[in-house]
Amino acid sequence: MRNMSKDEKTESSGSIQVIERLAHLLDAMAKHDDAVSLKILSADTGLHPSTAFRILASLAEQGFVERTDRGAYRLGVKLMQLGSRVSASVDIRKIALPLMEKLRDELGETINLTVREGDEVVYIERSVARRMMKVEQIIGSRAPLHVTAVGKLMLGDQGEAACRSYAKRSKLPAYTSNTFSKISPLIQECNTASKLGYALDNEEAELGVGCIGTLIRDASGKVVAGLSVSAPIERRRDEWIKMIMRAGEQLSTQLGFRASSNKGK
Repeated sequence: MRNMSKDEKTESSGSIQVIERLAHLLDAMAKHDDAVSLKILSADTGLHPSTAFRILASLAEQGFVERTDRGAYRLGVKLMQLGSRVSASVDIRKIALPLMEKLRDELGETINLTVREGDEVVYIERSVARRMMKVEQIIGSRAPLHVTAVGKLMLGDQGEAACRSYAKRSKLPAYTSNTFSKISPLIQECNTASKLGYALDNEEAELGVGCIGTLIRDASGKVVAGLSVSAPIERRRDEWIKMIMRAGEQLSTQLGFRASSNKGK
């Protein structure tokens, strides 16, 4: 193996230092919701303003950073595109499971992770309650969108036209007397759920079973999964809503989602 010359070692050390400074600048920008000035970035990273400016200018040329008309800096579109590609390749189940287990222990009920396939939700992971009487969904099992909490949120996220199209395709079969089997009440339910950020399943798929669900988003703001708790209806509690939503937000954040950066999407 060839030994590096003194000049090569110096060049390599300098390149590594530039990369480290670049990473510090990106981390500093990520901590701010709005564009941030060169002065603040210099103070946050400990870099001389001229050094920070040169690195930021290079990043801006490549699309990793955007410079506003006022000379402030924010993360660029290219980073979001790369982030979406990374999150798409990550096994969401491995990321979600620790959060699901923590939530299961807090609520004492079964926690489900679902994804959408066509007009159904598919259960891809679960954390089962440690009690005799429990609701347990089988991994790989499916359910129509309109009978699940997460499914109604997914319909609401797509808007009224998509909801009507789904109703026309599926014919809204009734699974219990509580199932939304008519289009107008379903649209109202999905719209309300979408605004609230959570949905309930009030014995719509199975009598005696109630669920609370919320959506999971990736770095681009796209819905990639749903998180829900299933329990006997008499044990379900309204105070669980905030806990489910908080866990959903934490999982979305781990996938790169930033609410302030995705408003209006």
